[in-house]
Amino acid sequence: MATKKIDLVKLRNVGIIAHIDAGKTTTTEGILYRTGINHKIGVVRGEGDGATTDWMEQEKERGITITSAAVTCFWKDHQINIIDTPGHIDFTVEVERSLRVLDGAVTVFDGKMGVESQSETVWRQADKYNVPRVCFINKINQTGGDFWKSLETIHARLTKRALAVHIPIGFEQSINGVVDLLDMKAYTYTEYHDKALVQGEIPEDMLEKATNARSLLVEAAVEHDDDLMMKYLEDGESAISDAEFKSALRKGVLSGQLFLVTGGDGRGVIVEKVLDLMTEFLPSPIDRGSVWGTHTKSGDEIERKPSNDEPFSALAFKIATDPFMGKLCFFRVYSGKIDAGSYILNSTTGEKERVGRLVRMHADKREDVTEVEAGDIAAIVGLKKVTTGNTLCDLSNPIILESIDFPEPPVSIAIEPKTKADQEKMGIALQRLAEEDPTFRVHTDEETGQTIISGMGELHLEILVDRMKREFSVEANIGQPQVAYRETIKKEVEIQGKFIKQSGGRGQYGDVWLRIKPREPGEGFEFINSIKGGVVPSEYIKPVQQGIEEAMGNGVIAGYPVVDISAELYDGSYHDVDSNEMAFKIAGSMALQSGVKNAAPTLLEPVMKVEVVVPEEFMGDVIGDLNGRRGRVESMEDRSSAKVILAFVPLAEMFGYTTDIRSMTQGRASSTMELDHYAEVPSHVAEAVIANRSK
Repeated sequence: MATKKIDLVKLRNVGIIAHIDAGKTTTTEGILYRTGINHKIGVVRGEGDGATTDWMEQEKERGITITSAAVTCFWKDHQINIIDTPGHIDFTVEVERSLRVLDGAVTVFDGKMGVESQSETVWRQADKYNVPRVCFINKINQTGGDFWKSLETIHARLTKRALAVHIPIGFEQSINGVVDLLDMKAYTYTEYHDKALVQGEIPEDMLEKATNARSLLVEAAVEHDDDLMMKYLEDGESAISDAEFKSALRKGVLSGQLFLVTGGDGRGVIVEKVLDLMTEFLPSPIDRGSVWGTHTKSGDEIERKPSNDEPFSALAFKIATDPFMGKLCFFRVYSGKIDAGSYILNSTTGEKERVGRLVRMHADKREDVTEVEAGDIAAIVGLKKVTTGNTLCDLSNPIILESIDFPEPPVSIAIEPKTKADQEKMGIALQRLAEEDPTFRVHTDEETGQTIISGMGELHLEILVDRMKREFSVEANIGQPQVAYRETIKKEVEIQGKFIKQSGGRGQYGDVWLRIKPREPGEGFEFINSIKGGVVPSEYIKPVQQGIEEAMGNGVIAGYPVVDISAELYDGSYHDVDSNEMAFKIAGSMALQSGVKNAAPTLLEPVMKVEVVVPEEFMGDVIGDLNGRRGRVESMEDRSSAKVILAFVPLAEMFGYTTDIRSMTQGRASSTMELDHYAEVPSHVAEAVIANRSK
């Protein structure tokens, strides 16, 4: 399929984001079918070839999306690059990095459930990157589906600024179209897979509801255009033309102050209305405007406009290993253009790389292109040293764009190859998987010599081990999941670190005084240099900081990393002959270790935010079980015909919870959890953790 050249104004980079099982992938399939990319709609579960964007074996088997997949389609002279992202919290990094490079998003909600826990998480992620979005309430044609109730949950849990732009005709299985409040016409169908929507007049019994809903929309729109507001106040709603109305609505959506809501069935013809909202109201790269970065040498701020005439700049947002093509680097071009065969600079690492092939992705199928222009998303084959978040740019115009921050993985397991033959292959496989996934970490435990892998949850690690077996033919044994504990301090201390060594020849001398203080949870480490008068020469300051940071990797209680402290270097002394960088690095390390011991050290554990959706008859059992896991139940509410329990529970108590809750509720409850914060471990639990660690 040859890609046509498209005006930048008509380009849309859109993410499909939602809670697990809301129907993102099915909606994407519906879009690909309506835009002619596919000749039939793929199914997420069951018979058939599976969904286009769920192309990994594990995705087809489990019926969930694991990696974000990019597809390109065309609608009414617009090119739309769609990224279908995962809904499971363990793969939230995929949503994070996709939103960093996208211009707009469609948030999909399950019409039977309304706003769910992961709906809130992806909404917050979109807020973080200021991504304008429209809302699609899916499955309202199913038993229990309710457009208006779902809209109420959006108002209650996400934003009051979400307004219906289409309202459904009919209820549950009788739904057969929508009233479009933009042109006040009805659009109906007789079958999901009709060729097109049929335009007609609004049914009599819906006229009043539609008129009121449109008035709300007009009121919200004019708030974003001062001239239109005056016209509205003076002459009323009828004085505003359709073009003015749409233009003001678009301003509201682009500003992130307004969210248009539609509803329907993601498999059917109604996705045409979603496509219309994408092209009419979501931003183009031009609307999103310039990006800013810093010069690699001077540190000055630099602007890059979304134009082919600017120097090339792009962000690598995903690395994938393709069994046939090798390493694929997905990137978003912010300015300039890139040609196959040219050379580019990875300004994050300083490496120069050659661009082998450029490909446009249609999930797991691909099309070679000779160039990729400003605003577009594509993939490069063959870059060797690029990782997620790296900036790619023009050799003679270096710039570093803002990277992507990823959370620390809270769950670890030990892994070992089953045979000697698997040993070397396992090292290569783990390295490749870690390159692809920034929330997957691999390290060797120095005390035991074991290889430890860390991830966002049990499912995350389970799928990575499964991928090792399938893609790299590595058989491995895995241990029990382990919690990534942390250590911190509770009081301020001043401490000296002095390293003197005299043993023939030149000696060693380093002497520092540190003021070590606790910081607020999540604030991380801060180093403060308060040296006056050169009592510690400037060339030794950096080694002191390095010594402190290295010592923080191994806490004093049970050897876990120390977090959330500040270390102020305020005094010290040196020797003209014997002082050197190594001596001061050791002195900094000694001071930190002694200081932490004297500063009321304490053990921290990850606490998960857990949401359980459960039928009422099992609610007592579930709450009792959560309390038994050291959980704190925060709230209970009704959602559809079920009860929703929100609780905070230590991760150490949650391993195997998915299986436990299924057996406790005859398979009728579901749960999701995400890392919320770190909290102090109760003393009796800490003693067990320390004893276990010392073994």
